[in-house]
Amino acid sequence: VQLQAFGGGVVQAGGSLRLSCAACGRLFGNYNMGWFRQPPGKEREFVAAITWTRGITYYADSVKGRFTISRDGPKSTVYLQMNNLKLEDTAVYYCAADPEGGFYNYVFAYHYWGQGTQVTVSS
Repeated sequence: VQLQAFGGGVVQAGGSLRLSCAACGRLFGNYNMGWFRQPPGKEREFVAAITWTRGITYYADSVKGRFTISRDGPKSTVYLQMNNLKLEDTAVYYCAADPEGGFYNYVFAYHYWGQGTQVTVSS
């Protein structure tokens, strides 16, 4: 499975962006799809995840109520709608796929990673 993430950019605080992650290859069964981010000088952290078959969603506390993860099965694409962006949301955002449906917020559970897309929130 190859993943390609896009949709990042520069946005003012309070604004919105939508990230997309297109998968080349079939997604099915137990796949978890996740979004992670890596702020400058910090470790990669969990943002949101969705189970491919049932569409169950999970969020980091820091983004609950502001971010929404969703998927489009026929397009094999996962989205991350980000609203009310804050300065601390600035990071490189990565999409990832876990074919075994493991711990949704554990970086090392994910086997496949996209290339990352930069999100910069300005004041």
